[in-house]
Amino acid sequence: MPYRAPLKEYQFLLDHVVDYAQIAGTDRFCEASSDVVEAVLSEAGRLCEEVLDPLQRNGDTDPARLENGIVRTSHGFAEGYQAIANGGWVSTSASPEYGGMGLPLTVTTAVNEMMAGACLALQLNPLMTQGQIEALEHHASAQIKALYLPKLISGEWCGTMNLTEPQAGSDVGALRSQAKDNGDGTYAVTGQKIYISWGDNDFSENVCHLVLARLPDGPSGTKGISLFLVPKLIPDAAGQPGVANSLKVISLEHKMGLHGSPTAVMQYEGARGWLIGKPHDGMRAMFTMMNNARLGVGGQGIGAAEGAYQKALSYAKERRQGRSMLENGSGTIVDHADVRRMLLTMRSDIFAARAIALANAVALDMAGASDDPAWAARAALLTPISKAFGTDTGVNVADLGVQVHGGMGFIEETGAAQFSRDVRVTAIYEGTNGIQSMDLVARKMMDGGRAAYALLDEIAAHAALANAQLPDLAEPLATACEALRSSVDWLVEQSDLNDRFAGSVSFLKAFARVLGGHYHLKAALVTPDQGSNCKLARFYMNALLGEYIGLLQQARQGAADLYALSFEELTA
Repeated sequence: MPYRAPLKEYQFLLDHVVDYAQIAGTDRFCEASSDVVEAVLSEAGRLCEEVLDPLQRNGDTDPARLENGIVRTSHGFAEGYQAIANGGWVSTSASPEYGGMGLPLTVTTAVNEMMAGACLALQLNPLMTQGQIEALEHHASAQIKALYLPKLISGEWCGTMNLTEPQAGSDVGALRSQAKDNGDGTYAVTGQKIYISWGDNDFSENVCHLVLARLPDGPSGTKGISLFLVPKLIPDAAGQPGVANSLKVISLEHKMGLHGSPTAVMQYEGARGWLIGKPHDGMRAMFTMMNNARLGVGGQGIGAAEGAYQKALSYAKERRQGRSMLENGSGTIVDHADVRRMLLTMRSDIFAARAIALANAVALDMAGASDDPAWAARAALLTPISKAFGTDTGVNVADLGVQVHGGMGFIEETGAAQFSRDVRVTAIYEGTNGIQSMDLVARKMMDGGRAAYALLDEIAAHAALANAQLPDLAEPLATACEALRSSVDWLVEQSDLNDRFAGSVSFLKAFARVLGGHYHLKAALVTPDQGSNCKLARFYMNALLGEYIGLLQQARQGAADLYALSFEELTA
């Protein structure tokens, strides 16, 4: 079954669940009305269905490869990328001053998710560029902006981010890459970087790398790291790609999935670069790009989940096996209770994850349009949840998609396994989901839980209002909300961060479960009289929401049990 963009669900969520109208009501985004957004999403959906989806299998069966130092991309990817660039889809939210559409990030989030659902491997390329655009918009000099942003926004040039080194993964402060002042406003960057998504390609005029490196006087740790823009081809006086810089792709990683996306090992040998932001302040600038990417990666998980669900549903509607237990059943495996359980789990979690991601994007847009610190705090709180729950949903839904296919799910020709292999990395890159959970219970709770409590207050108030119409849905949500509030109380009381970290993954999942219930309840209230949204919400509340009980119990266990076994006992 070919991919179909879930346009009706996006519009429903924007209109009835995440309150997009408040974005359109700001001065900054007043022209981005609901009608405009609907038209934009419709056109993006057409691109995904007609151009990107046909490339999905090509990326897997004809992977990117390195030939004589040149990266050769999958068949059709060059044409697919050109269609993305020509349509202005590289960065719909970029500033109009440099050629962007200036649309809300909420719209970009939906567009990115659709593109990921159609062809995740290719979508990763513009996602990286989007993050670089945002970093440059916030931290680069006027000269750098004027030269690079129009090229990146148009898609003529692509962008990457270079953090990881062989000895410095999540511990970025351990990096060894060095930068020396050339005395002419540029720096000589030397070092090796690994896991560089789309480190090179054969279809853009230039590839621009944002590279973390340490100046000679930079102190140890993350506080001594600077950020440099290092292009593959150094722009000439006219701003066109000129001589080759002193950098190269050493090799491409052989990966479990996402074969169409070249993941490069990059070597810099005194490569010419330009400082972005202030010396020794590179992590702050890079986090601008990383936070953009974290929401985007959460969307990748949701997009892959949507693709996997559509494929599984199509197969289930056609596959005849066993006797139907329904009097007027279809005669296919959709009639079987376990298959129906899997399909409903997939659909309800996709809805929950999609709503969380869009709500996150709304908060970011409102923070930018209103300068209200409460919106910024809301966005910061939701970002690790969006990333972790969105990608966990992608992994889990893709796995269920294989299971729905039965034996055929283990056969590559069906394409079900590709979703599972491709999406798995999303729970790892841009900060593992474990790191996202640690961020949630530590940095995001440094306000004493204020942002979390504010969100829980909204959920509780909404559940109370909904109780009159849908008590069977509102009451369990209210109970879950109070249990989550109690766990926030416990977390902020813990002075030992390791006790918070020990249960952080479970806490994040529980928070996501409650948020999912909140958005499902909002949807149910639109058609409370047995509408499809109400039926889906009832399944979520009855079958999935209750997971919070065990998750919160785990979240409050502390670290003692984790270290009860000695190192020697672990290895015995």
